[in-house]
Amino acid sequence: MTETTTRPDLSRRPVLRIAVAGAGAVGRRHIELIGQSGECALAAIVDPSSGAADLARAAGVPRFAHLDDLLADPRPDGVIVATPNPLHVDQALACIGAGVATLVEKPVAPTVQEAERLARAVRDLGARLLVGHHRAHSPILAKARAVIQQGLLGRVVAVSGSALFYKPDDYFEAAAWRREAGGGPILINLIHEIGNLRSLCGEIVSVQAAASNAVRGFAVEDTAALLLRFANGALGTFLLSDTAAAARSWEQTTGENRDYASYDDEDCYSIAGTRGSLSVPTMRLKRFAPGQARSWYEPMAQEVVESARTDPLALQLRHFCAVARGEAEPLVSAHDGLQNLRVVEALTRAAQSGGVVEVAA
Repeated sequence: MTETTTRPDLSRRPVLRIAVAGAGAVGRRHIELIGQSGECALAAIVDPSSGAADLARAAGVPRFAHLDDLLADPRPDGVIVATPNPLHVDQALACIGAGVATLVEKPVAPTVQEAERLARAVRDLGARLLVGHHRAHSPILAKARAVIQQGLLGRVVAVSGSALFYKPDDYFEAAAWRREAGGGPILINLIHEIGNLRSLCGEIVSVQAAASNAVRGFAVEDTAALLLRFANGALGTFLLSDTAAAARSWEQTTGENRDYASYDDEDCYSIAGTRGSLSVPTMRLKRFAPGQARSWYEPMAQEVVESARTDPLALQLRHFCAVARGEAEPLVSAHDGLQNLRVVEALTRAAQSGGVVEVAA
């Protein structure tokens, strides 16, 4: 996943007409960002709810109850699909079938089989489809990738990560399905982390996992310990819990989402190679100098790599505009979304079986 977008000269480009399907919390955030953009404007909202009608009226745009009505002429330049997960594939297929650039929220599909169906259609049609793993657009993640790709760590041999946070009781009271299978942090939260780790360390080829529901006692896990094997031979460990009074998660360490309390002294990833190591997001780099003897007796040079802190959702929208114009390939393709889902489903099976589960390529 390599970003190829450069910031366009907006004075010479027509403003793109972008519609948003789904007027829930995520859809409303997309609508807000479109309103702040100089590259695109809100064309319409697709959602059958009365709240969506009020939102469209306030924005001065039409509201459609059904996507088919939106895709009748004149079609928008792009559609952001931010509807419930089970609707993602059919709605994305409708958009790309109409020749409209599409951003489909993550997860790309509710199951691997459905994600494979969408990926095949994208390939066959040569469609412009971006999957909304917005962290991939984070300048912090991009800088960490650059450090690794420049060889400053040498060959990556190990990565440790964590997503340790505490979901309040009302999170579960608001939606009872979160207490049941499919509602735990493996399927809801981990897919973000898998996208990040694949971006940093390459493809994950096999996994092991252990899960526990000992704290909350729900029918789904609240804590999991994961072991990852990467195609390049590196190994990774990951701790995941939504019942941990801790601040070692992406949201709480990067400060990219202002809805969460953040702690700038914490890291959520540590990547170690044969020449050095990098902590993310503090970007503390320790490494042996070129030609220096490598030994635990020898001191390593220490520095903090500078990185920007910019809202990755806003950067994702800018990138989607470039994809819609045909100026860039999707940073997160349908195949990337599929592969993230394959790893998460493999981890779910591994937690149930206690064995090693291979990840399909």
